[in-house]
Amino acid sequence: MSEGVDRAMRVLELLAREPAQLGGVAADLGVHKSTALRLLQTLESGGFARRTDGGWTVGLRLIDLAQQALDSLDVRAVARPHLAALGRDCGHTIHLAQLVDDDLVYVDKIEARGQVRMYSRIGRTAPLHASGVGKVVLAYRPQLTRLVEGAALRAYTPATICDPAALRAELAAVAERGWAADDGEFEPLITCVAAPVRHADGSVSAAVSVTAPTVVATLADLRFLLPRLLATTQQISRDLGWSGP
Repeated sequence: MSEGVDRAMRVLELLAREPAQLGGVAADLGVHKSTALRLLQTLESGGFARRTDGGWTVGLRLIDLAQQALDSLDVRAVARPHLAALGRDCGHTIHLAQLVDDDLVYVDKIEARGQVRMYSRIGRTAPLHASGVGKVVLAYRPQLTRLVEGAALRAYTPATICDPAALRAELAAVAERGWAADDGEFEPLITCVAAPVRHADGSVSAAVSVTAPTVVATLADLRFLLPRLLATTQQISRDLGWSGP
């Protein structure tokens, strides 16, 4: 690595921690103030550093690049080890669903232990109003309600919520408690609990669910797994750059 690039990286790491005065930058690099000033001015011209009343700090261009890098992370690749661990712990089927344009698509699946297998598959879409993962994403992305409001909501089973007012009330409850449930709303005798995955900016476009046939686990049984599910989605979110509570 060239000396100039090394110095630039050290300056950016310094400014990322806290604003710094010219003298502090020079001391950290072990160079004369004039050398440090030229380096800072070069970084400033590229948008990677900027002057403020408190000294020098990181530039908006660096912040933008960092956000792009975080957004480009493959949710499936980041989530995979956490999904596998969740599956080992609970023994039920684990799904990861991600928003692709206006469709919510199952992008990963961990099979349940034992003889009972779910017929869900990677690449299949999940109904936004009639699945745990769908209700999670709708609850945290209100702009998507246009996809279900004003349209005839399909009744997949007698338990499907098809009344717009009832669906709005359900989504408000999901947003309040931080998780959703599907108790036979998409497929008869299939139940699940689901929780959101957040990106660095806090937005939600993916969700993880723990799913089981009711002959194996009822909704009440799955609710006991909520702390483990929520810990999993929070860790995935943190790996994606989210730093919220």
